[in-house]
Amino acid sequence: GKKSLRQKVVDELKHYYNGFHLLWIDTTVAARMVWRLLHGQVLTRRERRRLLRTCADLFRLVPFLVFVIVPFMELLLPVFLKLFPDMLPSTFETESKKEEKQKKKLNAKLELAKFLRETIAEMAKRNKADTG
Repeated sequence: GKKSLRQKVVDELKHYYNGFHLLWIDTTVAARMVWRLLHGQVLTRRERRRLLRTCADLFRLVPFLVFVIVPFMELLLPVFLKLFPDMLPSTFETESKKEEKQKKKLNAKLELAKFLRETIAEMAKRNKADTG
């Protein structure tokens, strides 16, 4: 059924708390990685990607905090997220948004694979016609 206004507010507060908590964990892990980098150790590809994602999230946090701090500005957050879909730090994304992004990426890859397959088939036909 429908949730009451109180339950919606509690759910949003939990969402923000979890997002900030995950961002804090990512930030502490990234700080350790930077410490290792400064002491001459080499990061793996996975660690490098995580460090870059965390840094990007910290830069995205600044405009996001404006919406959280200014009263009633969170009502405009959905509008800004439609205009700027990557404005939200990755730790604040819901599972449905993550799945939607993955589906879009998968569809793009499938379209590219289809295009490449058609191109190769057409080239094979030309080569057969040239040799035959």
